[in-house]
Amino acid sequence: MNAWARSLLRTALAGVLLALLGACGSLPPARERPAEHAAAADPGTALAKIAAASTPPGEHSGFRLMPLGVYSLDARLQLAQRAERSLVVQYYQLENDATGRLLLRTLREAAARGVKVRVLVDDLYTVKSQQLLLALSETPNVSVRLFNPFCCARDGFLSRFVVSIFDIHRLNHRMHNKLFIADGAMAVVGGRNIADEYFVLSEAQNFIDMDALVVGKVVPQLESIFDAYWNSDQIWPIAEIVRKEAGAATFDAEIGMSGPPPKVVLPPSDILGYGPIAEELDGGRMGLLWGEARAIADPPSKPTTLTAEDAIATSVTMKVWALLLDAKTEVDLTSPYLVPGERGMAAFEDLAKRKVKLTLLTNSLAANDEPLVHTGYARYRERLLKGGADLYELSPQRTTASMRFGSFGNSLGRLHAKTAAIDKTRIFIGSMNLDPRSASQNTEMGVVVDNPQLAREMLRIIHVSKLQNSYRLRLSKEGGTLEWLTNDGEKEVILTSEPESGFFQRLYNTLISPLVPEMLL
Repeated sequence: MNAWARSLLRTALAGVLLALLGACGSLPPARERPAEHAAAADPGTALAKIAAASTPPGEHSGFRLMPLGVYSLDARLQLAQRAERSLVVQYYQLENDATGRLLLRTLREAAARGVKVRVLVDDLYTVKSQQLLLALSETPNVSVRLFNPFCCARDGFLSRFVVSIFDIHRLNHRMHNKLFIADGAMAVVGGRNIADEYFVLSEAQNFIDMDALVVGKVVPQLESIFDAYWNSDQIWPIAEIVRKEAGAATFDAEIGMSGPPPKVVLPPSDILGYGPIAEELDGGRMGLLWGEARAIADPPSKPTTLTAEDAIATSVTMKVWALLLDAKTEVDLTSPYLVPGERGMAAFEDLAKRKVKLTLLTNSLAANDEPLVHTGYARYRERLLKGGADLYELSPQRTTASMRFGSFGNSLGRLHAKTAAIDKTRIFIGSMNLDPRSASQNTEMGVVVDNPQLAREMLRIIHVSKLQNSYRLRLSKEGGTLEWLTNDGEKEVILTSEPESGFFQRLYNTLISPLVPEMLL
């Protein structure tokens, strides 16, 4: 037996052994703990006073769209720095990188002022951040919990799954929510996780995304959603799951609390003409767009306490589909993963029959960070175009060149925003992708707002993304094959294969596409 074969055998045996060990691995018994609920917002806090001073008589909820990543990061930092009573933080991903460290440092400083801080993170991507989160949880006034955690072999992404091979059904259920609330008075909702690439601060890849700053009557709804997760059976305190590494540095030493925090460089204005929020907060009043709003979210137990069909039927996904089907004139939708399925295609075709104009923006193959998901989307492109949809795919090269959403440098530009504008009067913004996983497995959340001016701003952002950052798709007149159109100056350029992608990347997706069941995407 040669060395390569021996190595392969050892690897296989190790995998079998780990799988056997996984049969014995389990989470610690859930302990009884009293339910915690957010207190009513204190009207005497600075943030509550600003919200009150900014609210016109009789208005419901106020919004500021934040398409620029660094503005959205700064908004979270500003709210954390000004909080006096409470901070709730809920994310699918919170990385141990410059952005994650900066936010956690700001949370630690708030806790030192006496602010009650609750942090809830999905456990899928905590390999690198778990020790940092554990150290933060040892800070007075801070609680950190994990959603649906892995029991064992926690220091490697793959090892977590190998030893949990008999628990995959549970672990396939992830919390995709994104939420940040300060003093029960102001919130940030949308599509961004906490990592460099979501705020255009990564050297490798960066996302076009969308968040909104929120005040008003919808904020208590958002806080109630957070409390439902915080008190659910799917949550474990991090100290019951993660073991402290021997010789691990303290939180203060790890973050570098002794020095000044790093500065986030902010341009004077964003694509909508807004500046950073600090000046308005300092002035005691914010200019916001107001409208009737409601928060929507999946239950934390989805799909563990529901049948697969019931989980889909009651999901955020189906609530958004209901909004789309209620459209009278037009729907403009962005989703990084766009796998409508037969049910979704039937809805799109219903819109076409009623002469509702449909515009869709998603990732190209070159921009997609999940190439397998692109295979699910590609199955529907021709049907979408034949049905009359205007279809656009984000171009990494054009996104980098336009700089409308920040300086991407040499990084790869991708789409991550999950938004919809309906009839130029209503918007959705949240965490939900238009794909099977969002419908059946992940928990999702978002807000629905009725306000024509806010819808116009959303459409302006989508319009810029379409014209300056994307390819427009069409079917050729000869043969009906796919074509990708873009403008190079005044000249129209027509491409006939997946743009900006290599031969082997295209070949791989072509070969793998028939083999991947849609429900796994």
